[in-house]
Amino acid sequence: MSAPQVLFVTSNRIGDCVISSGVIREIARQVPGAQITVACGRPPAPFFRNAPGVVRTIVLDKKKMAGHWLDLWKQVVGTRWDLVIDIRGSALSYLVPAKRRVVYNRSWETGLRKVEMVSRLMGSQTPLDPEIFLDDQARSEAAAVIDPQLAGGTGPRRIIALAPIAHQPGKSWPADRWGALVEKLKAEPRFAGWRFMPVGGPGDRPPATPALEAAGARGIDFVGKGDILASAAAIDRADLFVGNDSGLMHVSAALGRPTLGLFGPTEWWLYGPWGPKTRTAASNETRGQFAPIEDLSVDHVFEAVLALHDAYIGAPPAKP
Repeated sequence: MSAPQVLFVTSNRIGDCVISSGVIREIARQVPGAQITVACGRPPAPFFRNAPGVVRTIVLDKKKMAGHWLDLWKQVVGTRWDLVIDIRGSALSYLVPAKRRVVYNRSWETGLRKVEMVSRLMGSQTPLDPEIFLDDQARSEAAAVIDPQLAGGTGPRRIIALAPIAHQPGKSWPADRWGALVEKLKAEPRFAGWRFMPVGGPGDRPPATPALEAAGARGIDFVGKGDILASAAAIDRADLFVGNDSGLMHVSAALGRPTLGLFGPTEWWLYGPWGPKTRTAASNETRGQFAPIEDLSVDHVFEAVLALHDAYIGAPPAKP
């Protein structure tokens, strides 16, 4: 008998793909032996090359007049799917032959965290924790960039990863403040000898520059150095992570790295990083209230980083 076939239509955004990545393991539980085809955007596509059960990844490059959905339909309509899961709520899910369909719609948006919403959509009574499926290729690509920049140092090789990416201005802490934060951390005894590693894509060079310049010889440049899975492998090398509300923030949390997410006028209580070692610093810390991210001060973030360090790395010794 042929293996069950499952189509998983997920997001074109990195963060949403990470948030819903627990679906992969759930498919294996619900449909043992399933061969999974994933349809997603180009940036997050590398996430699935090592995911268990995934035999094919179809990249959706957005086209005019929703042409990308027509392209996808042509590629999947010839298969009789045992299960179609569509967290984008597209019409395509109803236009392909399937024994069972699980399709997201806005009625699920009831104030729950997105991880919880997706979990309930799948019928899981417990949250489907996000997961990053690293492979040897990603780890090797990260090591090829990081190890030469670590060479020659002495003492502990601890790394704090930074994600000052700026895809959405309202979510992006000003670039100069990242530089000021690095300066304060360099002077803080807890971070003596630590290295500062900005991570991002090729377009993130401008917002990452102040942090790299402030880090100087203690900087590790991982901006535009690899695809998203290589960036994930780089973050996995870090001891702490600080970043804007972004896909990389969700990557760090899914990897189990102690993660601090920075928030402005967005719902940090809904969209904050998911996991046991995660925290947020918001321009307005009152649930239900908002303020521009520019209201988030360097001192506020600095104190939040120290708290993250003390919780998961270790508090400094008490002064005599």
